[in-house]
Amino acid sequence: MAEISKTDIPNLRHLRAFCTVAGTRSVSRAAERIHLSQPAITQAIDKLEARLGAPLFEQGADGMTTTPAGRLFCVRAERALEFLHAGAREVAKAAGRGRSAPDLDRLITVAQLRALIAVFGAGNFSLAARAVGLSQPSIHRAAKDLERLIGAPLFESRGQRIELTRPAEFLAQQAKLAFVEIEHGYVEVAELLGGDSGRVVIGAMPLARSHILPEAIDRLTRDRPSVHVRVVDGPYDDLLYGLRHGEIDLLIGALREPAPIDDVEQIALFDDPLAIVARVGHPLFAYKMISEADLMAFPWVISPPGAPTRSYFDSMFSKAAREKLPGLIETSSLVMMRGALLRSDRLTLISTNQIMTEQALGLLAPLPVATPGSARRIGLTIRRDWRPTATHDALLASIRAACP
Repeated sequence: MAEISKTDIPNLRHLRAFCTVAGTRSVSRAAERIHLSQPAITQAIDKLEARLGAPLFEQGADGMTTTPAGRLFCVRAERALEFLHAGAREVAKAAGRGRSAPDLDRLITVAQLRALIAVFGAGNFSLAARAVGLSQPSIHRAAKDLERLIGAPLFESRGQRIELTRPAEFLAQQAKLAFVEIEHGYVEVAELLGGDSGRVVIGAMPLARSHILPEAIDRLTRDRPSVHVRVVDGPYDDLLYGLRHGEIDLLIGALREPAPIDDVEQIALFDDPLAIVARVGHPLFAYKMISEADLMAFPWVISPPGAPTRSYFDSMFSKAAREKLPGLIETSSLVMMRGALLRSDRLTLISTNQIMTEQALGLLAPLPVATPGSARRIGLTIRRDWRPTATHDALLASIRAACP
């Protein structure tokens, strides 16, 4: 189930009032533009300042100007509203009732968006209610109120599961990204005030988990000891989903060529060749020359189909030879792979960066076998419109420093 943000997301009307005052430099002009009373706008700003623990404006001769905290938070708030506007535009188009997106995204509430996100992740109103800590009737009511507001179906029953329509999925994704922007705004203001409460979520593919990421995180936490780091592993498609929905800040590992979708960007860090690896003392280390037949005479442990390493393995050996292997274990688990190598005469295809510790301990070693054209481009995958916090920037610098 997708993670539901527990961050205190402000009233969207308050957020819009703050951004409008920042843009017009006047409460009265903002009140005219967004059709709220001046006291309501003043109250909205007071509530945001109380939540952030910092003044957002200062009064000058030429009007209200944003403070440093106000400027930081305004960037995040405007980005959040842009995400919501894009989501509202999509569902407005699907509704086909002529309602303008600007009108619609001014009417949607945080409670309705939380309900939509929760149902999207859970596929069930009861499980969605549990995810956000509300009663099932409350979640159901908020979700159905949103559906009535939009004037088009948002939910489809698929047996025991409730799925969102495609426009509703897009709105849920945009809402999640908007909430992430607000969370980052809170963090940036806290850092400005001297705090160190940043949080980073890293999607780690196999190569990065062994050496690069542990070293990078160690570098980061030496300088920022209070940073909360979460490392997520799993199939690439799941990590990519988490990245695109704001649940993961960045991915690190083997890049895909071409990029899997146009709303992400890939940043190359280094090229990493593969090696055929075995336990120290494996019979093949005694051979002067190692042929394909010699390699195929032993069982292997290899990544499952779809992984870049597996693609190279399949291209390295003929299908007939692979079908005659005396044994094959398919796994994406490095722990399982290392255990299989150390306990048997199995071989694997892997980056030497992933066995640095085992090499240093004299447990595993690469065989003297050429692997031409095996170099994979290792790097970062980020959302194309991602705006990193200072903590993210520090993490990126630590990752670069840890790369070979």
